[in-house]
Parts: sequence; C-alpha cells; structure tokens
Amino acid sequence: MAYAAVFTALADPTRRGIFEALREKPMSVGEIAAGQPVSRPAVSQHLRVLAAADLVSVEPCGNRRMYLIKRDGLEALRTYLDSFDRRRPR
Repeated sequence: MAYAAVFTALADPTRRGIFEALREKPMSVGEIAAGQPVSRPAVSQHLRVLAAADLVSVEPCGNRRMYLIKRDGLEALRTYLDSFDRRRPR
C-alpha cells in the first residue's frame, strides 16, 4: 500500500503547499520556506516526510541541497485511483 504513504504525506496542508511549490522548479529549503507560513526547520521536517513517501528527492548543488518532485512517486497513487475508474480495464 505505497499509496497510503502518499495520502498521509499530502494530508497535511503545509506539506501540500510545499509539494505544490516544487511543481515549478527545484528549490532549496530557504527558497521553499520563503513562500511558506512555517520556519525553515519546519520545512525541512516536512520535506523529510515527503521524501519518505517517495514524493521528493534531493540533489546536491554546490553548498545547497535542491529538492524536486519525483514524478514517479505519484504512480502508486495514480494506480490506486485508476482502480476506481470502471471505464479502465483491470
């Protein structure tokens, strides 16, 4: 039930906001925190949850760590939701 981790991670509105912010481009914790109503340490904690759910990855870039969405991390959720679509063959 990999999709359950995705549901849990995205259930929190702050995590959803962080995830949605990464839709445009990879960002550092500082860049993400600038657009969020929580502190940098809180953003880091939320990013750990998103990473554990396989929704974001991190890449070193000089002395910063850039976070980006893992598009394939949503695949388990897509598969689960598609299972409710009667028009799709199983």
